[in-house]
Amino acid sequence: MKISKLNKTGIFVAFLLVIVGVSCSKYEKLLKSTDVNLKYQKAFEYYNKENYSRAATLFEQIVTYYRGTAKGDSVMLYYAKSYYGQSDYTMAAYYFKSFTEIYGRSPLAEEAYYLEAYCHYKLSPRTTLDQEDTYLSIQKFKEFIQLYPESSYIPQSKGHLAELEDKLVEKSYINAKLYFDLGYYKASTIALRNSINEYPETKYREEMMFLILKSNFLLAEKSVPEKRRDRFQETVDEYYAFVSEFPESKFKKEAEKIFSSSRTVIGEISNDK
Repeated sequence: MKISKLNKTGIFVAFLLVIVGVSCSKYEKLLKSTDVNLKYQKAFEYYNKENYSRAATLFEQIVTYYRGTAKGDSVMLYYAKSYYGQSDYTMAAYYFKSFTEIYGRSPLAEEAYYLEAYCHYKLSPRTTLDQEDTYLSIQKFKEFIQLYPESSYIPQSKGHLAELEDKLVEKSYINAKLYFDLGYYKASTIALRNSINEYPETKYREEMMFLILKSNFLLAEKSVPEKRRDRFQETVDEYYAFVSEFPESKFKKEAEKIFSSSRTVIGEISNDK
């Protein structure tokens, strides 16, 4: 008698359900067991099979028991790595940090220090959002490089560090430019200058210095009569600073127009006086 494809599928699904049911039953019994050594063995088995959720639960049950023993550091590390394997970088970072606080002298500490920094790197959001994890990751990578200058993780650490610092530079640029885009030219000048002072090697330096020049000019245009001459003179000073550093700038033509207009207004004010 032939078995239809539909029946074969049903039998296969039923077989799988039985296997899963038996597996879950064994796992539930394991969780309730008082056999710590068995839980230790199974926790690593689940981890090696990439069943990180079950591994984390078992490690959680035994981590306190093994603290202070020869196996304590490995249990704690793989407890943290079980969260890391699930891409739960917040919890992983927390437990990697706990590991280094408890087992800072362990041979496994190097990996924990690096992975804590890397977890914050993974948590670092896009540029427009709050950068708390970016700052944390930078701090942790710098600490790691100082602690383990010969580590095999150094090339990756330096690469991630450069990427994170670029993100902060871009964040600073975006925040400063926002004042300009909104027409707050006095605030724009201050924010742009602060950004350049904080990140003098920024790739946005040329544009930001031009925006300082333009902000001064637009502020001067909107100023009350008694402030116009001084502000146009500040614009002229900013022009000289700009062309001195970027004589062939892509903003050169617009900068020259600003300079010419500012000089004209200064001359007219002087003649009126």
